[in-house]
Amino acid sequence: MGLLQKLFNIGKPDKSKETTVQAPPASNPSAPAQSYSVPAAPQKPDIPPERLGLNGEYDDSGLAKRVALALDENPSTTNFDRLWIAQTSSTVVFKGEIPSQADLDRVVGIARGVYGAKDVKTTEVKVG
Repeated sequence: MGLLQKLFNIGKPDKSKETTVQAPPASNPSAPAQSYSVPAAPQKPDIPPERLGLNGEYDDSGLAKRVALALDENPSTTNFDRLWIAQTSSTVVFKGEIPSQADLDRVVGIARGVYGAKDVKTTEVKVG
């Protein structure tokens, strides 16, 4: 069972709706725009990046769900049964346990690359 199913009780979205958005990195809004793949185009233009849901809707947990999806789609990050993902505004918050520091570094790197993620917190993750 993937993180998206375990944490949010939903399956992966339809890949045919996947699109690209152009935006500066959330951590540096004055930087040049980058391309980000998102599961679906925003249904309304005023949805904040951290609230963009898997189907383009407004979703309070949109960023956390998109991080879970990104981890599920990466073969090296699919077996973390004791890892939990939340969000506080545009900050991704990981909690729980992960086998190694290398695994945690990989998860953090993936989360930082998700559209709308300004920061990643791991203070509540036990390594080992």
